Amino acid sequence: MLSYESGDSLAHRLDPRAKLAVQVGFAIAAFAHTTPRGLAILTVLAGSVLAAARLSPAAALAEARYALPFLVVGPAIAVLTLGPPWIAPSQAVAPALASYRVLLVLVVSVVYVRTTRVRDSRAAIQRLVPGRPGRFLGVGVALVFRFLPVLVADLSRTRAAMRARLGSERGLVERMEIVTSAGIRRAFGRADQLGVALRARCFAWNPTLPHLRFARRDLPVLGLAAALVGWALV
Repeated sequence: MLSYESGDSLAHRLDPRAKLAVQVGFAIAAFAHTTPRGLAILTVLAGSVLAAARLSPAAALAEARYALPFLVVGPAIAVLTLGPPWIAPSQAVAPALASYRVLLVLVVSVVYVRTTRVRDSRAAIQRLVPGRPGRFLGVGVALVFRFLPVLVADLSRTRAAMRARLGSERGLVERMEIVTSAGIRRAFGRADQLGVALRARCFAWNPTLPHLRFARRDLPVLGLAAALVGWALV
């Protein structure tokens, strides 16, 4: 599941603020240059980001698999027309480029999550956004990164238990109802457990976070982020 994994790759050693800058610059450039040429350049850059994290494209796509159906549906629907010729492939070009753009942004986001500790992400956000808004965003990001994998694992166990009890022979709607209701119950239960755990650990609104400091290896990364933003503005 999409979560941090320890390692010694270049992406793991970078400052989280530099990685956030590249991620933001990449997204801005992708939305500004949604053309075949622009996306080809960004594809090469995304491949370089994967190499820096020692993460294969297949593994990155597997982490983003829940978004893939939505990215495919858009171009597929755009092909259809209400009258002759009923199918117009040319109408799917723009939606396909937009879907591929989102896919590239997701791949870069996967690299960030897989190579950045939750505490480092929280520290980076609270240093970039000062005051209470930064603390609020930092806490929210930390809770999402820790809570979301648990919820997805609960849903996977629910589906596995249903298949073990021959639930796969039920209708699609009934299977969806079972998984959804079980997922909601587990989500509320996990939320209660999280609240108790936070109180038991004396949750701090402004804890002592890891010290972050830019190194020489972060300078080219920051330069890349600036170049991406500049490219988007040109």
